Amino acid sequence: MKLFDLTGKAALVTGGNGGIGLGIAKGLGGAGARLLIAGRDASKNAGAKAELGGLGIETSTLEIDVTKAGFGEAMAAEAEKRLGGLDILVNNAGVSIAKRPEELTDDDWRQVIDTNLTSVFLGCRAAYPLLKAGGGGKVINIGSMYSLFGAWYSAAYSASKGGVVQITKSLATAWAEDNIQVNAILPGWIDTAMTGRIRARLQGFEEAIRARTPAKRWGTPDDFAGVAVFLASRASDFITGAQIVIDGGYAIQGSV
Repeated sequence: MKLFDLTGKAALVTGGNGGIGLGIAKGLGGAGARLLIAGRDASKNAGAKAELGGLGIETSTLEIDVTKAGFGEAMAAEAEKRLGGLDILVNNAGVSIAKRPEELTDDDWRQVIDTNLTSVFLGCRAAYPLLKAGGGGKVINIGSMYSLFGAWYSAAYSASKGGVVQITKSLATAWAEDNIQVNAILPGWIDTAMTGRIRARLQGFEEAIRARTPAKRWGTPDDFAGVAVFLASRASDFITGAQIVIDGGYAIQGSV
């Protein structure tokens, strides 16, 4: 359908070299978008480019660390140089440090907040002139179901992802007049390298999550392709400030 056609659109995905970000990149590229993948790991960037290229998706990569000063402006400049502007920004880069709150160090806290939340604001601020100059655009921020929940091991992570929801709402209200829609995706338990480290450490965890999830499975990065295309396309032009939970029903389950 033409409503979901992204042919010729310029899309930038932070952390798009693996996991959920790569799943989103595949969806956007499959719908016709030209991609710039931003990630700090050059080898992962190269692997993602090769995988996307094998699918016939035009992809460029940028080695960048979203916690470094000036990254937003550098990223926006590269998007303008390589893509000729920007229509879609996906803020996906993220990190988690699982510790009890009293065990979190100052550096732990800053690393999580800077990566997961501050980078979203700085990336959006830098991208805004390009989005506005193009007559509008789409911003997709990746939160978490821990925007809704708390857990003993997720004080910094939950705080950062709760902040993502609130900055999404604030940017949505500020930029609606510029025809820029800003929405968030809240992933549940997804089979990625990050969650793999948790599963390897906690015996029975994988099975417990599956049992707690109405869909009776873990999510995969491919589960994010469709919703990303929807939020990046004309089909969502009257949707802004929303949060879409992708979790197989985990968050709505009242009891096991």
